[in-house]
Amino acid sequence: MATGPDPAKAARGNLPPLQLHVPEPNFRPGDPVDYSFLEIPPAGALLRPDETCPAPETAPLCSGMVRVLGDDHLAVGPWDPKLDPETLRRMLRAMALTRAFDDRMYRGQRQGKTSFYMKCTGEEATSIASTFALAADDMVFPSYRQQGVLIARGYPLVEMINQIYSNKADKLKGRQLPIMYSCREHNFFTISGNLATQYPQAVGWAMASAIKGDSRIATAWVGEGSSAEGDFHAALTFAAVYNAPVVLNVVNNQWAISSFSGFAGAERSTFANRAVGYGIAGIRVDGNDALAVYAATRWAANRARANGGPTLIEHFTYRAEGHSTSDDPSAYRSAQEREEWPLGDPITRLKRHLIALGEWSLEQQEAMDAELVEQVKAATKEAEKNGILGHGLHHPFHTMFEDVYKDLPWHLEEQAEQAIRERQIKWPEWKPE
Repeated sequence: MATGPDPAKAARGNLPPLQLHVPEPNFRPGDPVDYSFLEIPPAGALLRPDETCPAPETAPLCSGMVRVLGDDHLAVGPWDPKLDPETLRRMLRAMALTRAFDDRMYRGQRQGKTSFYMKCTGEEATSIASTFALAADDMVFPSYRQQGVLIARGYPLVEMINQIYSNKADKLKGRQLPIMYSCREHNFFTISGNLATQYPQAVGWAMASAIKGDSRIATAWVGEGSSAEGDFHAALTFAAVYNAPVVLNVVNNQWAISSFSGFAGAERSTFANRAVGYGIAGIRVDGNDALAVYAATRWAANRARANGGPTLIEHFTYRAEGHSTSDDPSAYRSAQEREEWPLGDPITRLKRHLIALGEWSLEQQEAMDAELVEQVKAATKEAEKNGILGHGLHHPFHTMFEDVYKDLPWHLEEQAEQAIRERQIKWPEWKPE
Protein backbone atom coordinates (compact mmCIF):
# COMPACT_ATOMS: atom_id res chain seq x y z
CA MET A 1 0.00 0.00 0.00
CA ALA A 2 1.45 3.35 -1.01
CA THR A 3 1.92 6.00 1.65
CA GLY A 4 2.10 9.72 1.28
CA PRO A 5 5.01 11.98 2.34
CA ASP A 6 5.63 12.52 6.04
CA PRO A 7 4.06 15.94 6.77
CA ALA A 8 6.54 16.60 9.57
CA LYS A 9 9.52 15.88 7.33
CA ALA A 10 8.08 18.01 4.55
CA ALA A 11 7.64 20.95 6.92
CA ARG A 12 11.29 20.69 7.98
CA GLY A 13 12.67 20.21 4.51
CA ASN A 14 14.14 23.68 4.09
CA LEU A 15 15.54 24.06 7.62
CA PRO A 16 19.31 24.01 8.21
CA PRO A 17 20.75 21.13 10.23
CA LEU A 18 21.01 21.68 13.96
CA GLN A 19 24.40 22.66 15.33
CA LEU A 20 25.83 22.26 18.82
CA HIS A 21 27.72 25.17 20.32
CA VAL A 22 30.86 24.29 22.28
CA PRO A 23 32.35 27.24 24.21
CA GLU A 24 35.94 28.17 23.43
CA PRO A 25 38.17 30.46 25.51
CA ASN A 26 39.44 33.63 23.91
CA PHE A 27 43.09 32.73 24.31
CA ARG A 28 44.98 29.46 24.15
CA PRO A 29 48.67 28.80 24.91
CA GLY A 30 50.81 30.91 22.62
CA ASP A 31 48.00 33.27 21.62
CA PRO A 32 48.32 37.04 22.01
CA VAL A 33 45.99 38.47 24.65
CA ASP A 34 43.53 41.28 24.04
CA TYR A 35 40.95 42.05 26.74
CA SER A 36 39.31 44.87 24.79
CA PHE A 37 36.11 42.81 24.58
CA LEU A 38 35.55 43.23 28.34
CA GLU A 39 33.17 46.00 29.33
CA ILE A 40 34.70 47.55 32.43
CA PRO A 41 32.88 50.68 33.60
CA PRO A 42 34.75 53.55 35.24
CA ALA A 43 34.96 53.62 39.01
CA GLY A 44 31.99 55.23 40.72
CA ALA A 45 29.66 54.85 37.74
CA LEU A 46 26.95 52.72 39.38
CA LEU A 47 24.37 54.05 41.81
CA ARG A 48 24.06 52.53 45.27
CA PRO A 49 20.44 51.67 46.04
CA ASP A 50 19.08 51.53 49.56
CA GLU A 51 19.96 48.29 51.34
CA THR A 52 16.28 47.46 51.81
CA CYS A 53 15.23 48.21 48.23
CA PRO A 54 13.11 45.73 46.24
CA ALA A 55 15.33 43.11 44.59
CA PRO A 56 14.48 44.22 40.99
CA GLU A 57 16.14 47.58 41.68
CA THR A 58 19.51 45.80 41.82
CA ALA A 59 19.23 44.54 38.22
CA PRO A 60 21.62 47.24 36.88
CA LEU A 61 24.18 46.11 39.46
CA CYS A 62 24.04 42.57 38.06
CA SER A 63 25.01 43.53 34.52
CA GLY A 64 27.35 46.39 35.42
CA MET A 65 30.27 46.29 37.83
CA VAL A 66 30.66 48.05 41.17
CA ARG A 67 34.07 49.75 41.28
CA VAL A 68 35.48 52.23 43.80
CA LEU A 69 39.18 52.74 43.07
CA GLY A 70 39.82 54.98 40.09
CA ASP A 71 42.83 55.20 37.79
CA ASP A 72 44.32 57.78 40.18
CA HIS A 73 44.08 55.17 42.99
CA LEU A 74 41.54 57.27 44.91
CA ALA A 75 38.08 56.14 46.02
CA VAL A 76 35.14 57.66 44.16
CA GLY A 77 31.41 57.28 43.85
CA PRO A 78 28.49 56.26 46.07
CA TRP A 79 29.98 52.84 46.86
CA ASP A 80 33.04 54.31 48.57
CA PRO A 81 32.87 52.73 52.07
CA LYS A 82 34.99 55.59 53.49
CA LEU A 83 37.17 53.29 55.56
CA ASP A 84 39.68 54.88 57.90
CA PRO A 85 43.41 54.45 57.07
CA GLU A 86 44.03 52.07 59.97
CA THR A 87 41.35 49.66 58.70
CA LEU A 88 42.82 49.88 55.21
CA ARG A 89 46.28 49.06 56.56
CA ARG A 90 44.95 46.07 58.50
CA MET A 91 43.20 44.84 55.37
CA LEU A 92 46.37 45.28 53.32
CA ARG A 93 48.38 43.42 55.94
CA ALA A 94 45.95 40.47 55.97
CA MET A 95 46.09 40.27 52.18
CA ALA A 96 49.89 40.43 52.13
CA LEU A 97 50.12 37.83 54.90
CA THR A 98 47.85 35.49 52.95
CA ARG A 99 50.07 35.80 49.89
CA ALA A 100 53.23 35.21 51.93
CA PHE A 101 51.57 32.16 53.51
CA ASP A 102 50.58 30.81 50.08
CA ASP A 103 54.10 31.23 48.73
CA ARG A 104 55.65 29.39 51.68
CA MET A 105 53.14 26.53 51.58
CA TYR A 106 53.57 26.16 47.82
CA ARG A 107 57.31 25.75 48.30
CA GLY A 108 56.66 23.29 51.12
CA GLN A 109 54.60 21.12 48.79
CA ARG A 110 57.32 21.21 46.14
CA GLN A 111 59.79 20.14 48.84
CA GLY A 112 57.64 17.12 49.69
CA LYS A 113 56.44 18.39 53.07
CA THR A 114 52.78 18.05 52.11
CA SER A 115 50.89 16.36 49.33
CA PHE A 116 48.78 19.21 48.02
CA TYR A 117 48.19 22.96 48.18
CA MET A 118 45.99 25.62 46.55
CA LYS A 119 46.96 29.29 46.32
CA CYS A 120 44.54 32.23 46.06
CA THR A 121 47.00 34.61 44.38
CA GLY A 122 45.12 37.48 42.77
CA GLU A 123 41.90 36.69 44.63
CA GLU A 124 42.82 37.80 48.15
CA ALA A 125 40.32 40.68 48.21
CA THR A 126 37.36 38.39 47.50
CA SER A 127 37.74 36.72 50.91
CA ILE A 128 39.62 39.21 53.08
CA ALA A 129 37.72 42.39 52.20
CA SER A 130 34.50 40.40 52.54
CA THR A 131 35.54 39.18 55.99
CA PHE A 132 36.26 42.72 57.13
CA ALA A 133 32.72 43.66 56.10
CA LEU A 134 31.10 40.83 58.08
CA ALA A 135 30.59 40.47 61.82
CA ALA A 136 33.04 38.15 63.56
CA ASP A 137 30.24 35.79 64.58
CA ASP A 138 28.66 35.53 61.13
CA MET A 139 28.94 31.97 59.84
CA VAL A 140 31.23 31.30 56.90
CA PHE A 141 30.81 28.39 54.48
CA PRO A 142 33.97 28.56 52.39
CA SER A 143 35.25 26.92 49.27
CA TYR A 144 38.91 25.87 49.11
CA ARG A 145 40.42 29.26 48.22
CA GLN A 146 39.19 31.22 51.26
CA GLN A 147 42.22 30.82 53.53
CA GLY A 148 42.16 34.60 53.78
CA VAL A 149 39.00 34.38 55.90
CA LEU A 150 40.81 32.48 58.65
CA ILE A 151 43.85 34.74 58.43
CA ALA A 152 41.68 37.88 58.61
CA ARG A 153 39.89 36.43 61.66
CA GLY A 154 43.16 35.78 63.44
CA TYR A 155 43.35 32.00 63.26
CA PRO A 156 46.92 30.92 64.15
CA LEU A 157 49.10 30.17 61.15
CA VAL A 158 50.67 27.26 63.02
CA GLU A 159 47.27 25.56 63.25
CA MET A 160 46.70 26.03 59.53
CA ILE A 161 50.10 24.52 58.73
CA ASN A 162 49.52 21.61 61.11
CA GLN A 163 46.40 20.80 59.10
CA ILE A 164 48.24 21.15 55.77
CA TYR A 165 50.95 18.76 57.00
CA SER A 166 48.38 16.38 58.57
CA ASN A 167 50.76 15.99 61.51
CA LYS A 168 50.24 14.96 65.13
CA ALA A 169 48.98 18.45 66.04
CA ASP A 170 46.41 18.62 63.24
CA LYS A 171 43.11 19.34 64.98
CA LEU A 172 41.30 17.45 62.22
CA LYS A 173 43.48 14.38 62.94
CA GLY A 174 44.61 13.95 59.36
CA ARG A 175 41.11 13.24 58.08
CA GLN A 176 40.87 16.11 55.64
CA LEU A 177 42.75 16.89 52.44
CA PRO A 178 45.40 19.56 53.08
CA ILE A 179 43.92 23.13 53.06
CA MET A 180 40.43 21.93 53.96
CA TYR A 181 40.30 23.64 57.33
CA SER A 182 37.56 23.75 59.95
CA CYS A 183 37.29 26.02 62.98
CA ARG A 184 34.16 26.30 65.11
CA GLU A 185 35.70 29.07 67.26
CA HIS A 186 36.08 31.31 64.21
CA ASN A 187 32.69 30.34 62.72
CA PHE A 188 34.40 28.68 59.77
CA PHE A 189 32.52 25.63 58.51
CA THR A 190 34.45 22.58 57.33
CA ILE A 191 35.66 22.90 53.75
CA SER A 192 34.39 20.18 51.43
CA GLY A 193 36.02 18.98 48.23
CA ASN A 194 32.54 18.27 46.85
CA LEU A 195 31.98 21.68 45.34
CA ALA A 196 28.82 23.75 45.81
CA THR A 197 27.62 21.69 48.79
CA GLN A 198 28.37 24.69 51.00
CA TYR A 199 25.67 26.74 49.27
CA PRO A 200 22.60 24.82 50.53
CA GLN A 201 24.39 24.37 53.87
CA ALA A 202 24.78 28.14 54.20
CA VAL A 203 21.17 28.77 53.21
CA GLY A 204 19.96 26.14 55.68
CA TRP A 205 22.06 27.64 58.46
CA ALA A 206 20.72 31.12 57.67
CA MET A 207 17.15 29.82 57.70
CA ALA A 208 17.78 28.23 61.11
CA SER A 209 19.20 31.51 62.39
CA ALA A 210 16.01 33.26 61.27
CA ILE A 211 13.79 30.58 62.83
CA LYS A 212 15.58 31.07 66.16
CA GLY A 213 15.26 34.85 65.94
CA ASP A 214 19.04 35.27 66.00
CA SER A 215 20.91 38.21 64.44
CA ARG A 216 23.72 36.22 62.81
CA ILE A 217 23.82 35.74 59.06
CA ALA A 218 25.59 33.21 56.85
CA THR A 219 27.81 33.63 53.83
CA ALA A 220 29.24 31.17 51.32
CA TRP A 221 31.69 31.11 48.42
CA VAL A 222 31.91 29.01 45.26
CA GLY A 223 33.82 29.42 42.03
CA GLU A 224 32.00 30.23 38.82
CA GLY A 225 32.47 26.65 37.60
CA SER A 226 30.64 25.30 40.65
CA SER A 227 27.69 27.56 39.90
CA ALA A 228 26.74 25.01 37.23
CA GLU A 229 26.11 22.41 39.95
CA GLY A 230 22.58 21.54 40.99
CA ASP A 231 23.34 22.45 44.61
CA PHE A 232 23.85 26.06 43.53
CA HIS A 233 20.36 26.32 42.07
CA ALA A 234 18.69 24.42 44.88
CA ALA A 235 20.27 26.83 47.35
CA LEU A 236 19.08 29.90 45.43
CA THR A 237 15.56 28.49 45.27
CA PHE A 238 15.40 27.98 49.05
CA ALA A 239 17.07 31.35 49.71
CA ALA A 240 14.52 33.12 47.53
CA VAL A 241 11.46 31.27 48.81
CA TYR A 242 12.29 31.67 52.50
CA ASN A 243 14.05 35.04 52.27
CA ALA A 244 17.11 33.56 53.99
CA PRO A 245 19.57 36.03 55.59
CA VAL A 246 22.55 34.89 53.51
CA VAL A 247 25.24 36.39 51.28
CA LEU A 248 26.16 34.07 48.41
CA ASN A 249 29.46 34.76 46.66
CA VAL A 250 30.52 33.55 43.22
CA VAL A 251 34.24 34.05 42.66
CA ASN A 252 34.48 34.33 38.89
CA ASN A 253 38.22 33.87 38.41
CA GLN A 254 37.72 32.93 34.74
CA TRP A 255 38.88 29.31 35.11
CA ALA A 256 37.45 26.19 36.78
CA ILE A 257 40.50 23.92 36.84
CA SER A 258 41.19 23.81 33.07
CA SER A 259 37.69 24.76 31.86
CA PHE A 260 37.08 28.42 31.19
CA SER A 261 34.05 30.24 32.55
CA GLY A 262 32.03 29.83 29.34
CA PHE A 263 31.22 26.24 30.28
CA ALA A 264 29.42 27.56 33.37
CA GLY A 265 27.43 30.09 31.33
CA ALA A 266 29.64 33.20 31.15
CA GLU A 267 29.12 33.61 27.41
CA ARG A 268 25.39 34.18 27.88
CA SER A 269 25.26 36.53 30.83
CA THR A 270 27.00 37.56 34.03
CA PHE A 271 26.80 35.20 36.98
CA ALA A 272 25.25 37.99 39.04
CA ASN A 273 22.34 38.07 36.60
CA ARG A 274 21.22 34.71 37.92
CA ALA A 275 19.93 36.65 40.92
CA VAL A 276 17.43 38.37 38.63
CA GLY A 277 15.94 35.04 37.58
CA TYR A 278 15.48 33.99 41.19
CA GLY A 279 14.02 37.31 42.26
CA ILE A 280 16.76 38.15 44.76
CA ALA A 281 19.24 41.01 44.99
CA GLY A 282 22.44 40.75 42.99
CA ILE A 283 25.71 42.66 42.63
CA ARG A 284 28.62 42.25 40.22
CA VAL A 285 31.76 43.68 41.72
CA ASP A 286 35.37 44.31 40.70
CA GLY A 287 36.92 41.45 42.67
CA ASN A 288 40.38 43.04 42.61
CA ASP A 289 39.14 46.27 44.21
CA ALA A 290 39.20 45.64 47.97
CA LEU A 291 37.06 48.70 48.70
CA ALA A 292 34.40 47.65 46.21
CA VAL A 293 34.32 44.11 47.62
CA TYR A 294 34.02 45.49 51.14
CA ALA A 295 31.23 47.86 50.13
CA ALA A 296 29.23 45.21 48.27
CA THR A 297 29.54 42.69 51.10
CA ARG A 298 28.61 45.25 53.77
CA TRP A 299 25.56 46.27 51.70
CA ALA A 300 24.47 42.63 51.35
CA ALA A 301 25.15 41.84 55.02
CA ASN A 302 23.17 44.86 56.20
CA ARG A 303 20.35 43.88 53.87
CA ALA A 304 20.26 40.33 55.26
CA ARG A 305 20.32 41.58 58.86
CA ALA A 306 17.40 43.92 58.12
CA ASN A 307 15.34 40.97 56.80
CA GLY A 308 15.78 42.15 53.23
CA GLY A 309 16.74 38.66 52.12
CA PRO A 310 19.61 37.04 50.25
CA THR A 311 22.11 38.65 47.89
CA LEU A 312 24.18 37.00 45.17
CA ILE A 313 27.56 38.70 44.62
CA GLU A 314 29.75 37.94 41.61
CA HIS A 315 33.40 38.82 42.22
CA PHE A 316 34.94 39.43 38.80
CA THR A 317 38.60 38.51 39.28
CA TYR A 318 41.38 36.35 37.85
CA ARG A 319 43.13 33.21 39.08
CA ALA A 320 46.72 34.36 38.67
CA GLU A 321 48.30 30.94 39.13
CA GLY A 322 47.43 27.28 38.67
CA HIS A 323 44.30 25.65 40.04
CA SER A 324 46.46 23.74 42.52
CA THR A 325 49.93 22.25 42.89
CA SER A 326 48.67 19.44 40.63
CA ASP A 327 47.92 21.84 37.77
CA ASP A 328 49.96 23.39 34.94
CA PRO A 329 47.94 26.30 33.52
CA SER A 330 50.37 26.77 30.61
CA ALA A 331 48.76 23.67 29.08
CA TYR A 332 45.41 25.38 28.51
CA ARG A 333 45.72 29.17 28.70
CA SER A 334 47.96 31.89 27.36
CA ALA A 335 50.91 32.81 29.58
CA GLN A 336 50.12 36.47 28.92
CA GLU A 337 46.67 36.41 30.50
CA ARG A 338 47.91 37.21 33.99
CA GLU A 339 50.10 40.11 32.87
CA GLU A 340 47.38 41.66 30.71
CA TRP A 341 44.49 41.27 33.16
CA PRO A 342 42.92 44.76 33.09
CA LEU A 343 41.80 44.87 36.75
CA GLY A 344 45.33 44.50 38.07
CA ASP A 345 46.42 42.96 41.37
CA PRO A 346 44.31 43.52 44.53
CA ILE A 347 47.28 44.01 46.88
CA THR A 348 49.01 46.44 44.54
CA ARG A 349 45.81 48.45 44.09
CA LEU A 350 45.13 48.77 47.81
CA LYS A 351 48.77 49.67 48.47
CA ARG A 352 48.64 52.42 45.82
CA HIS A 353 45.41 53.71 47.33
CA LEU A 354 47.02 54.10 50.74
CA ILE A 355 50.05 55.77 49.19
CA ALA A 356 47.77 58.18 47.29
CA LEU A 357 46.13 59.06 50.61
CA GLY A 358 49.55 59.79 52.13
CA GLU A 359 49.02 56.95 54.62
CA TRP A 360 51.61 54.48 53.31
CA SER A 361 54.87 54.26 51.39
CA LEU A 362 56.89 51.80 49.33
CA GLU A 363 59.40 51.58 52.16
CA GLN A 364 56.68 50.64 54.64
CA GLN A 365 55.35 48.04 52.20
CA GLU A 366 58.80 46.46 51.78
CA ALA A 367 59.33 46.39 55.55
CA MET A 368 55.92 44.82 56.13
CA ASP A 369 56.43 42.20 53.43
CA ALA A 370 59.79 41.22 54.94
CA GLU A 371 58.22 41.02 58.41
CA LEU A 372 55.39 38.80 57.16
CA VAL A 373 57.79 36.45 55.40
CA GLU A 374 59.59 35.97 58.71
CA GLN A 375 56.28 35.50 60.54
CA VAL A 376 55.25 32.73 58.16
CA LYS A 377 58.71 31.17 58.31
CA ALA A 378 58.59 31.03 62.11
CA ALA A 379 55.11 29.50 62.09
CA THR A 380 56.24 26.91 59.55
CA LYS A 381 59.25 25.87 61.64
CA GLU A 382 57.04 25.56 64.71
CA ALA A 383 54.53 23.38 62.85
CA GLU A 384 57.26 21.20 61.35
CA LYS A 385 58.21 20.12 64.87
CA ASN A 386 54.90 18.23 64.85
CA GLY A 387 55.75 16.40 61.64
CA ILE A 388 55.60 16.67 57.88
CA LEU A 389 54.56 14.29 55.13
CA GLY A 390 56.25 10.90 55.39
CA HIS A 391 58.02 11.52 58.69
CA GLY A 392 55.71 9.35 60.75
CA LEU A 393 54.62 12.01 63.23
CA HIS A 394 50.88 11.64 63.27
CA HIS A 395 47.97 11.24 65.63
CA PRO A 396 47.83 8.21 67.93
CA PHE A 397 46.82 5.08 66.05
CA HIS A 398 43.57 4.59 67.94
CA THR A 399 42.16 7.95 66.85
CA MET A 400 41.27 6.49 63.47
CA PHE A 401 38.40 4.75 65.27
CA GLU A 402 37.19 7.84 67.13
CA ASP A 403 34.91 10.84 66.59
CA VAL A 404 32.04 8.97 64.96
CA TYR A 405 30.31 7.48 67.98
CA LYS A 406 30.05 8.98 71.45
CA ASP A 407 30.92 5.56 72.86
CA LEU A 408 32.92 3.29 70.57
CA PRO A 409 30.90 0.11 69.77
CA TRP A 410 32.37 -3.23 70.82
CA HIS A 411 33.02 -4.41 67.27
CA LEU A 412 35.14 -1.32 66.50
CA GLU A 413 37.06 -1.83 69.73
CA GLU A 414 37.79 -5.38 68.57
CA GLN A 415 38.92 -4.10 65.18
CA ALA A 416 41.19 -1.56 66.85
CA GLU A 417 42.78 -4.20 69.05
CA GLN A 418 43.22 -6.55 66.10
CA ALA A 419 44.83 -3.79 64.03
CA ILE A 420 47.27 -3.05 66.85
CA ARG A 421 48.21 -6.76 67.17
CA GLU A 422 48.79 -7.11 63.44
CA ARG A 423 50.86 -3.96 63.37
CA GLN A 424 53.02 -5.18 66.22
CA ILE A 425 53.62 -8.47 64.40
CA LYS A 426 54.65 -6.67 61.23
CA TRP A 427 56.74 -4.03 63.02
CA PRO A 428 57.90 -5.47 66.34
CA GLU A 429 59.65 -2.24 67.28
CA TRP A 430 56.38 -0.26 66.99
CA LYS A 431 54.53 0.58 70.19
CA PRO A 432 50.96 1.94 70.49
CA GLU A 433 50.87 5.70 71.18
